[in-house]
Amino acid sequence: MLYLEFLFLLLMLYIGSRYGGIGLGVVSGIGLVIEVFIFQMPPTSPPVTVMLIILAVVTCASILEAAGGLKYMLQVAERLLRKNPKRVTLIAPFVTYAMTFMLGTGHAVYSIMPIIGDVALKNGIRPERPMAAASVASQIAITASPISAAVVYYLAQLADIQHDITLVSILLVTVPATLFGTLLMSLYSLRRGKELDDDPDYQARLQDPEWRERIENTTATSLDEVLPRSARNAVLLFISAIVTIVIIAMWPEIRTVAGASKAISMSVVIQMMMLCFGGIILLATKTDPRNVPNGVVFKSGMVAAIAIFGIAWMSDTYFQYAMPQFKSGIVEMVTQYPWSFALALFIVSVVVNSQAATARMMLPVGLGLGLEPALLIGIMPAVYGYFFIPNYPSDIATVNFDASGTTKIGKWYFNHSFMAVGLIGVVSACALGYVLGQIFIA
Repeated sequence: MLYLEFLFLLLMLYIGSRYGGIGLGVVSGIGLVIEVFIFQMPPTSPPVTVMLIILAVVTCASILEAAGGLKYMLQVAERLLRKNPKRVTLIAPFVTYAMTFMLGTGHAVYSIMPIIGDVALKNGIRPERPMAAASVASQIAITASPISAAVVYYLAQLADIQHDITLVSILLVTVPATLFGTLLMSLYSLRRGKELDDDPDYQARLQDPEWRERIENTTATSLDEVLPRSARNAVLLFISAIVTIVIIAMWPEIRTVAGASKAISMSVVIQMMMLCFGGIILLATKTDPRNVPNGVVFKSGMVAAIAIFGIAWMSDTYFQYAMPQFKSGIVEMVTQYPWSFALALFIVSVVVNSQAATARMMLPVGLGLGLEPALLIGIMPAVYGYFFIPNYPSDIATVNFDASGTTKIGKWYFNHSFMAVGLIGVVSACALGYVLGQIFIA
């Protein structure tokens, strides 16, 4: 019966994934009701902590966007790319990585993709090389961001088990590991695919007058807009928020309130600081709060919160119910081959399209199987597997932004532009992360 119920879980996730976003969350709600009232599974608690972290971070980042801060970041990134156009394949992935690292979400990089493609095309570089790697880098950086929901959830769960685990110790593993993965996939991208002069598909597109006009005469740039000084100030304040969070994480005594038995948890600190600095940015830049819900960060963040609400609650209800029997069946395999749990993380991520949801679903499973925190942190980059099926918004957007047509979804669907760089980035990040986990966590 457990296997049939597991197949039902996968079916609900599959149906939800066909609709994506909010659809994935509410279809999971159907699955949750069936689990509880038909399969008689005791419901677990909804993923409140993860949702509140997302809401707090998204609120602050959305105020940053409304204040012009994202446009300012975009202009800085574009100047860097146009100053080093021949190195766009190496630089672009680190640009999108940095944006996600700062913002805690990969949904803010869409505006940089047309610029990356424009720089590459005007310098005779196959746009697929920097664009595909940049899209993957914008997602792999989530497990390195100090304010991402996935990282904060790991911290909240593991710090109670091993008290010397802090935000800094997790970042000491995930930041170098994901940077290493980003570097390797950037180096791989330098020579991937045919040169534009030798690419028959690109040359055929040039024969179409409409496409030729678009390729030769369209220039994507953000530098023609003059931004107020408040846009720069908003970015500086947002960076101050991240620095403040890291400082508080490094010195737990700062978050120990007089009379309290233990320090305030970092998940609560991050929520407080994001709300606080969101208010500071709003007041300091005199941003109209009515503009905040209109940005891409707010909309994508709210969608992510609803998706995680349903996915994590339905999945957690099943795994908590099935854990006693599952544990006896697979604990020996996982103990003998610890890396196999990374494969489980990867597969779940492919289905649910969310790193935070994957963390919320699978970290309790890993802990229930008795896996060490050092291992779980080391293989954390494996929660990014949704590049495998090219239906994630950042990948679809990247394909559409590439006027040359070199960034594409292949004829056989799985032979797409993001597969090789995604596998290189995740596998190498997990390999180095495993080693660093034994050094900084064990």
